[in-house]
Amino acid sequence: MRGIETEALILRSVDFGESDRILHLLTPGSGRLTTIAKGARRSVRRFGGTLDLFNHLCVQVDFGRKTGMARLDQARLIGAFEPLRIDPGRFALGCYLLELFDRLAPEGGNRADMRRLFDFLLDALKAIAVWEPSLRLRTLLELRALDALGLRPELRNCVRCGESAGRTAEVDFHVADGGAVCGACAPRMEGLLRVHLGTLRALEQGLRLDFSRLDRLGIGGQSLDEAQQLISRFQRFHVGVELRSERFLDRILQQPRAPEL
Repeated sequence: MRGIETEALILRSVDFGESDRILHLLTPGSGRLTTIAKGARRSVRRFGGTLDLFNHLCVQVDFGRKTGMARLDQARLIGAFEPLRIDPGRFALGCYLLELFDRLAPEGGNRADMRRLFDFLLDALKAIAVWEPSLRLRTLLELRALDALGLRPELRNCVRCGESAGRTAEVDFHVADGGAVCGACAPRMEGLLRVHLGTLRALEQGLRLDFSRLDRLGIGGQSLDEAQQLISRFQRFHVGVELRSERFLDRILQQPRAPEL
């Protein structure tokens, strides 16, 4: 395979040398793909300002070289998520998801799985462009992102014995094992996170809902705080480091939103 034409979303862009740019792409056929766009910072004809975050692209990639990165030859704009560029909350949430995928999306894999990953991220960017940025939206999209990446937490049955974990009003969750723990197994374990059963049920519902109805999920107050803490710790366990965009997103979402004119 010397070259392909494919849809792509840019996960990360890094200037390289005097005129080149290294781009980490997410594609529906190959997953995460690292490419170099030669002369991208000079060439208006080939790229014409298309190589920006939040652009949905059709790209031509050449794999002809035996060593080194694939070469990005051309890029054509399919669509742009303009609201993510002009609104600080949407920008921060969008950057956070792109960085999460840049860290965790695989390079290659089953085509159906790669297509599902790509479609999820495309739908997530559409959701951020339409809905008001909030802690609730962040938590639900982060949960759905982990699910799309194959890291779905177990929210109903005990990850140790398989029995139902929801027999009391509060449930233990073990981050390293990736799920809820029943009352019989919990005493033999350390590092448990205590959450209300209603919080886990709300997260289950958030995984089942269609994207078009995700903003209708009723979760708030203590339940939302618990859900955010659980998903944040679960994500950090799998990524291994704090994402660069995480503190910026935390700060933005804590700020009161200015009223729209």
